[in-house]
Amino acid sequence: MSWKKHRYDDIPGTYVFDGKTSHAAYALNKMLFSFNHQENREEFGRDPRAYAIKFGLSDMQKQALLNNDYLELIRLGANVYYLAKLTVPRGVSIQDAGAAFQGITTEEFKAKLASKGKGLIEKLEQQGGFWNG
Repeated sequence: MSWKKHRYDDIPGTYVFDGKTSHAAYALNKMLFSFNHQENREEFGRDPRAYAIKFGLSDMQKQALLNNDYLELIRLGANVYYLAKLTVPRGVSIQDAGAAFQGITTEEFKAKLASKGKGLIEKLEQQGGFWNG
């Protein structure tokens, strides 16, 4: 398949979930989506490698999955919402994953989020009590 080049393709640290990445990561995202069902999460927990093979993951996808390398899974085309289906039931919070994406500790990530929220209530009050971006 032929894909058109986009301006965002050359922005360092930008991993856009577009047609190209979703096409290449179909098997990965199909596997992640399967975690909607408890029995699939249990099967994965018993033998993650066999479960990855069952879905036809590439060697790079399998390695990132088995290493819990969430940023690499994003680079390889994992849909972030489907990735949450893997992380949350395994005790990894969204803050843990966000920290891993940025290469910082969870505590550092939480502090960054808290600092971005400073003054938010006042801003909302000035704008009529709602957020408009």
